[in-house]
Amino acid sequence: MTNALSELLTTRDWLMADGATGTNLFNMGLMSGDAPEMWNVDETAKITALYKGAADAGSDIFLTNSFGANASRLKLHGAEGRVGELNEAAASLGREVADASGRKIVVAGSVGPTGEIMAPMGSLTHEIAVEMFHEQAEGLKAGGVDVLWVETISAIEELIAAAEAFARADMPWCGTMSFDTAGRTMMGITSAQMVKRVGKIAHQPLAFGANCGVGASDLLRTVLGFQAAGNPLPVIAKGNAGIPKYHDGHIHYDGTPELMADYAVLARDCGATIIGGCCGTTPEHLRAMRHALETRPKSAPPSLETITKALGEFSSVSDGTDGAGPAASPRRGRRRKS
Repeated sequence: MTNALSELLTTRDWLMADGATGTNLFNMGLMSGDAPEMWNVDETAKITALYKGAADAGSDIFLTNSFGANASRLKLHGAEGRVGELNEAAASLGREVADASGRKIVVAGSVGPTGEIMAPMGSLTHEIAVEMFHEQAEGLKAGGVDVLWVETISAIEELIAAAEAFARADMPWCGTMSFDTAGRTMMGITSAQMVKRVGKIAHQPLAFGANCGVGASDLLRTVLGFQAAGNPLPVIAKGNAGIPKYHDGHIHYDGTPELMADYAVLARDCGATIIGGCCGTTPEHLRAMRHALETRPKSAPPSLETITKALGEFSSVSDGTDGAGPAASPRRGRRRKS
C-alpha cells in the first residue's frame, strides 16, 4: 500500500511530527473540562491555527484534533452521536492546511484510547472496541487523512482492536503506547513486549513507538528497548517537553526549546525515524527541533549516561525489560536549560 507517509519514509532518513494538541489549545483559551473536539466545528479558526503552527514550524506530519473523538469519551459531553461529524471536521481542516502548505505534509488522524478498561479486567470487549475505533476511523477517512494514528495506549489489547478497526476502514496506520510506569505502560507492557505483540498483528503499522510518558529520558530508553528487541519497523518518538509543574493554577512543562532540540537529535541517534513532541511542545520547540535535526550530524546510539546527562535522570532504575521491579531512580532531577 503506497500512501503519503510510506512515500516519505522511503525518501527521508527522519521525519518530524508535531507537538502537543492540548497544551496549545489551552494556550488558545480551551478550559479544563471542555471537549477540545467540539472546537472542530465551533472554533475552526483556532484548530486551523493549531495545525498551521506545526506546519510552519517544519513538521512533516501533524495529528488531527480528534484524540478523544470516540463514542465513549464523547458520551461524557452528550456528543456520542457526533463521532462521524467531529472526526470528519478535524480531518478536513487538517487537509486544507496540508494542501495549502506547498510541500508534502502527512495528515494523521489522531485516535486516543476509549477511556475504558478492556475485558477481562474491565467491561470493554474486543468487539465493542473495534466498533468504536472503526466509527472514528471512517470519520477521519471521510475528512481526508493520509494515515490513522492511535496514541497514548496502555493496553496492548486496545492497540490490537484499533488495528483491526483500521483494517476494516482500509487505512494505513501508526501506533504509540505510553510507557509511564517504571518503563512499562500502565497495564504492564514493556518495550520488548510491544515489539513482539505488534509483530503478530495482521494489519501491520507503517511505524510504531512511544509518546507522552514521564519525560524525554525515559522515552529514549524505551526507543533503545525497541531496537534491542530486534524491531524491523520505523520507530516513533514523541516525548514530553520536560516535566509538568503546577504554577498559578496551570500546568506548565519546563522543557526549553534547547532541551527539546537535544532530545530530537538523541531520538534520531537512538534509532527513531519519526520524531516529535507531546505534552508541552509548542511551535517554538518544534522549530528548534527541526533546526537541530537538519544541522547536527547523526551519531552512534547514545549510552544511557549520555541521555541522562543531556535530559535528566530516569524515573526508575529499570525499564522493565530485564525483569526487575519498578524501583525508583535515586535521583529525579532534570537538567534545565536557560
